[in-house]
Order: sequence, then structure tokens, then C-alpha cells
Amino acid sequence: MITIRPAVLDDAAALAAALLRNREHMRPWEPHRADAFYTAAGQAERLSDVGAHRLVCADGDRIVGLATLSGVALGPFCSASLGYWVDAEYTGRGLATRAVEETCRLALDRLGLHRVEAGTVPHNTASQRVLRKTGFEEFGLAPRYLHIDGEWRDHRLFQRILHDGPPAR
Repeated sequence: MITIRPAVLDDAAALAAALLRNREHMRPWEPHRADAFYTAAGQAERLSDVGAHRLVCADGDRIVGLATLSGVALGPFCSASLGYWVDAEYTGRGLATRAVEETCRLALDRLGLHRVEAGTVPHNTASQRVLRKTGFEEFGLAPRYLHIDGEWRDHRLFQRILHDGPPAR
């Protein structure tokens, strides 16, 4: 059974193994990374970043996906950016949808965020399906938005409004 839970520092080695195993699978959607990124030490450093909230998808001790909220802004903006990926062997099983839903629940219940945004390269239709299925709406196209797979790439921008109450903080 696959569980979705908060990432902990002890996940660094399993996360590094998952990223290395999926390096080619994720190449079209990811920035180029230094080799150190794919090591336990590189992932331990990343997991130590207190400015991000991460949920791992785990099949036993094996990590098979990750969802991350980053750039959390409180106050009048009350928003964060969402990123996620699923192991090549586990795509098409609804895992990304579950991970996005759990991450949005965390954004609302723990952080009190008003909205979450996500971006995809235009040809990543699988990710766009996940976002639409989980209540995200497309709100624009950002030209040359992120440096992905060696080039500045356009991105379709999506957002999900979590609540319309006043900012939590």
C-alpha cells in the first residue's frame, strides 16, 4: 500500500535513489541538476530547507513520488507554489492526484493558505490533467518562465483557491 506522509531527513537516501532511478523519466520536466543533487547528502540538504513543505509517496521503504509546497507567502498573498512528481513505474495509478490533494489539504489545514499555484510546460498534458482533476484552473501562460531541460520554457499557470476567508496570519 502506498502512503503519503511528511518527508523527514531519514528519507534522504531513499529519495536520492528515487530521483536517480527517474532521472531520464523526469528530464523533460526538470531543470538540469548537478550530480550531487542525486546523492543522499544532496537530498539531506534539500530536506533541511525549512522554507518548503514536502510529502513523500512511499511504497514501504521505497519512495515513489514527492509533492512540495515552496515559496510560502503569508499575509495578504497567502499563497505557495506546488511541484510534484511520480516514479515512472507508478504513473497512471492516481498517485499524483492523491499527492496533490494531500498537499492542498496541508496548505489549507496547516498553513491556512488562500491559494496554491502550479506551472507545467505546455506539452505536459498528464500533469495538466492532474491539476484540473484536483480543482486547479488555468489562469495564464508565462513565456520563458523556467529553465527546464536546458532551455527557458513557457509554462501554463494553474491555481486552486482554497478559501476566501481572511488571511490566517
